[in-house]
Amino acid sequence: MNEGNIDQGQHVRRQSYDAMKPLVFAVFDAITPKNVQIEYIDERIEDLPETIDSDVIALSVETFAARRAYDIAVKYKTGHNHIVMGGFHPSAVPEEALEFCDTVLVGDAEDTWPAFLADIKSGTAKEMYISENQFPLTKLDANCKAFLGKKYGPIGLVQFSRGCKFRCDFCSVSSFYRRKVYQKSTEIIVEEIKQLKEKILLFIDDNIFLDEASAIELFEAIKPLKKRWACQISMDVAMNDRLLRIMKESGCILVMIGFESLNPDNLKIMKKTANLQMETYEKAIQNIYKHGIMIYASFVLGYDHDTRESIEETLRFAIKHNFATAGFNPLIPMPNTCLYARLQAQDKLIYDKWWLERGYKYGDTVYYPERMTPKELQDGCKNARYEFNSYKNIFKRLFRNKLHRNPLNAFVFIALNLITRKEIYRKQGQVLGGQERK
Repeated sequence: MNEGNIDQGQHVRRQSYDAMKPLVFAVFDAITPKNVQIEYIDERIEDLPETIDSDVIALSVETFAARRAYDIAVKYKTGHNHIVMGGFHPSAVPEEALEFCDTVLVGDAEDTWPAFLADIKSGTAKEMYISENQFPLTKLDANCKAFLGKKYGPIGLVQFSRGCKFRCDFCSVSSFYRRKVYQKSTEIIVEEIKQLKEKILLFIDDNIFLDEASAIELFEAIKPLKKRWACQISMDVAMNDRLLRIMKESGCILVMIGFESLNPDNLKIMKKTANLQMETYEKAIQNIYKHGIMIYASFVLGYDHDTRESIEETLRFAIKHNFATAGFNPLIPMPNTCLYARLQAQDKLIYDKWWLERGYKYGDTVYYPERMTPKELQDGCKNARYEFNSYKNIFKRLFRNKLHRNPLNAFVFIALNLITRKEIYRKQGQVLGGQERK
C-alpha cells in the first residue's frame, strides 16, 4: 500500500522562515508498519505536486490551515484513493472534516492510525477512529527518513508530555486531550535527545511541569548531555527557586510564559488560576531573570476588560521588562473550546466558522469585543507587534537586559527576533490559503 502524508501546519502559502521539524512526521514514521510505503510532504518548506498517486493521502490539520487542507483534499480526491485527516482541527470538528475526507482520526495517532491502516487493508475502513489518549507515547527517531532532504531551522524539537493540567477557557489542548496529561519516561527522552544533532532544543510540551518530581528527574537526567534548551512554563513555576535553579543547571536558556493579561478580571474569565495567585508579575519576572533565564512573554488581547489603552499598556509593559521577545495575540475562539461556546451563546461571533471564510486574513478579529470595535482590536494587536519588533526596540531590549548580551544568548536573541519580525510582516494581512488580500 502506498500512502502520502501531507503536513498542513502553515497558515499562509509562502515558504516559512521559522519552520522546524514536525514531530508528527516522526510519530507516523514510528507507528507505520514497515511494509507500508510512505512519503512525507511539508508544504511550509516545499511545493505540493500536481497529483499524488497514493492509495491513502493523510493530512495533519490545525485550524488556521483547515480551509487550505479541505481545498487540498478536494484537489487530490479520486475514485481510487482514501483521504484521511487528523490533528487538532478535525478532532475538534470531525463532522465538518468528514465533508471533505473519508476518515477522521480524533485525538492521538498512536492507536487510531494503526487501527485505520489495518481496516483500510481489509477494505473495512470506518469514517471515524477515536483515540483513548492512553497509548504510551512513541519513542521517536530524530533522524528518521521523514526528514531526509528537507531543510529546517537549527532547533531540535522534543516532547516530554501531552496535555495540560490547567483549564484555560481559550485553549484547545484540554478539549483535545479530554483533560488528560501523560508523559514519556525520562529514559526515552534522554535517548531521543542523544540522537539530536542540534545543540539548542525546544520542548514543545504545553506545560512540561505535570508535577515537580518528574520535572526535576528529567532536568537532572539531561544535564550531562550539555544541550541548551527552552520550554513553556506556567506562572507558578516562576517563583519556584529550586526548579529554576535545576533548569538553568541543565541547560535552560529561555522560557515561554503566558502572562496573557495585566487585568485580574480578564484572568478570572480566562480561568488563568496560576496567574491570579501571583502577587505581582514584576516579582515573577525578576525571579526568572535572577536565575539567568530569558523570557518569551505571551499575551492574549481582546478579553472583556481590554481596551485600546490596555493594549498600549501591555506593549509598554513588555518593552519595559526587556523580554527576549513577546507575542501580542488577538483573542481567537478556537472550535470546541469554552471560549468559542461562550461567544457563540452571546451571539458575539462575526463568523460562525471563521476558518472557512474566504475573506478572513491573518490578524483579523473574528468576534465583537466588549469594549472595542473589531477594527480597534485588530489594529491594536498589529501595532503592538510592529512596535515591539521594530529594529529600534529589538536593539534596546538586546542592550538593556544583560542576559541577552551573553554570546550564546545574544545569538538566540538576534535570530529569534529577526525571524519573528520577518514572519510577522510576512503573515500580517495574508488570506488563509496564501493569496494576498486585495
